[in-house]
Amino acid sequence: MVTAGEHNAITDVPGIRVGNATRTSGGALTGTTVVLLPPGSRATVDVRGGAPATRETAALDARYGGREVPAIVLTGGSSYGLAAADGVQTWLGTDDPLVPAAALFDLGRGGDFDARPTAAFGVEAAEAAGIEFACGNAGAGTGAMNADLKGGLGTASAVLPDGTVVAALAALNAVGPSADHTTGLPRGLSLGATDRLRNGEPVAWQEFPAAGGDAPSGPPPLGGNPLNTVIGVIATTARLSPADLYRLANTGQDGLALAVRPAHGLFDGDTVFSVATGVADADPEAVIAAAAEVFARALVHGLLAAESVTTASGHLVAYRERYPRTAAGYRR
Repeated sequence: MVTAGEHNAITDVPGIRVGNATRTSGGALTGTTVVLLPPGSRATVDVRGGAPATRETAALDARYGGREVPAIVLTGGSSYGLAAADGVQTWLGTDDPLVPAAALFDLGRGGDFDARPTAAFGVEAAEAAGIEFACGNAGAGTGAMNADLKGGLGTASAVLPDGTVVAALAALNAVGPSADHTTGLPRGLSLGATDRLRNGEPVAWQEFPAAGGDAPSGPPPLGGNPLNTVIGVIATTARLSPADLYRLANTGQDGLALAVRPAHGLFDGDTVFSVATGVADADPEAVIAAAAEVFARALVHGLLAAESVTTASGHLVAYRERYPRTAAGYRR
């Protein structure tokens, strides 16, 4: 099995903190997640699909080496939700607070199309940032969907033999399903260490029972609204060249394709930020090789941690409701 960090979370990278702002009432089903980065962290981004909603991604152009940034924002609300980054920018209070952001489409899923993140969400999430944070229906994952199942916020980490940490945070909001309809198992489950989202005891993926009678007949339908996007951050303690930092983001997108099929479609805006804190020498090939599995595991965690919710727009069924025997093998 993969060796996960203490929290199996992106906060296993020292200095990274994560906070959420979540709204689930009054017609809202949306939220914002802020990733605060330690000084000296450099970032770049890989944007795929035909419909991204992003901010400041051009400033992270890998051709110019990426940029040092203090925070990254993942948010609901489609392009409207990018306003959350304004709040983080103000909260940071620095002379040059470059705050890249990516948004996913969750408009109307709580019943009110106009209920979406504002600058106040960014401030709230930044102030809440810490090592421990909620996943599933939290932050950017609050209103997320995965085909016809509830999506969510997930995280994962891996510690390489030399002590280098590679970790990811992702909001699963994909039109392509992440569960294999023949077994009911998440597509990325076999990549390991999926149970240790919050200090759980290790459980091998083979111990997850197949869905069997829980599984509905036939393949799951694609999401009713094709405006879907997976957004996330993959980070490492390694010192990487600009080219390798960009490759890290590329490989995170590969992990997305391991967990979601199809991925990177015309109506997707799949966006993966990569971050290197640069505190340790490491083999870049080993770091990049780990990235795909770690990002895919973060998406598996987002699927497994999500909870069913009923709003004015209808009942949004979570994986654990549809496949209860399979989900029982997941220890949070």
